[in-house]
Amino acid sequence: MDKLLRLRVGREVKDYLAITFGLICYALGWAAFLLPYQITTGGVTGISAIIYYVTGVELQISYFLINAIFLGFALKILGPRFSLKTVYAIFMLTFLLWLFQALLKDSNGQLPQLMGPGQEFMACVVGAGLLGFGIGIVFCNNGSTGGTDIIAWIINKYKDVTLGRTMMYCDIVIISSCYFIFHDWKRVMFGFCVLFIMSIVIDYVINSSRQSVQFLIFSRKHDEIAEGINKRIDRGVTLLDGTGWYSKQEIKVVVVLAKKSQSLDIFRLVKDIDPNAFISQSNVVGVYGEGFDPLKVK
Repeated sequence: MDKLLRLRVGREVKDYLAITFGLICYALGWAAFLLPYQITTGGVTGISAIIYYVTGVELQISYFLINAIFLGFALKILGPRFSLKTVYAIFMLTFLLWLFQALLKDSNGQLPQLMGPGQEFMACVVGAGLLGFGIGIVFCNNGSTGGTDIIAWIINKYKDVTLGRTMMYCDIVIISSCYFIFHDWKRVMFGFCVLFIMSIVIDYVINSSRQSVQFLIFSRKHDEIAEGINKRIDRGVTLLDGTGWYSKQEIKVVVVLAKKSQSLDIFRLVKDIDPNAFISQSNVVGVYGEGFDPLKVK
């Protein structure tokens, strides 16, 4: 029981550390690249950026106030565990947005254009990359930065629709409305560029973390290998009965479904136990069930 509790606590701590790192990337993308060039995008931060450009109200203030409303929906639909991480992310991101702006502002209180004057497109690309990478990490660890992220997670909970694509649909209206405030199509186009790059990066980060592999391991030391994978790798194992057609000898086949990031650990474990083992590794399109993605039916 103590071991299980320590394992759960360790996973929670790891999740919060990863979420914090993702939020740092996200806040840095806004403060260092998008805000200095007056580039906006979708989501609550996009709305907050528009408010900042028009009224001068700092980004983190309107971001926090708007998200306070969305927390009620997160608590009711997505559950308290999700809402706890969302509350943490909102408070942390509010602080990080303030911190990076305070650190980067020059003596005149302005955010410097780090890419140089007239480099809006490069700032758009780099900033969007940081935003997408940060949000992707947050999503991979069951977190959310609030706002349209919550809408994306609600849809993803019931339908097998990618998070990046869902956010794109939700944010098109926000970016388009930017024209009625600035009357500048260039700002709208930059906003869609940010949204497009973010969506690609988010899906790439999430899909990379969810890639799974299947192992077929043939070894006479199948008991030791199965026990080692179960205890040291923390993955379930299935033993199948097999017969060698040439030798006509019966043998057990160890079947393992694991995350791609665990492949090297499995190879090392098998090599330590039986260097002569025969191993087949293959990529699988999707794995659903306990320990992997939840099963969704459209």
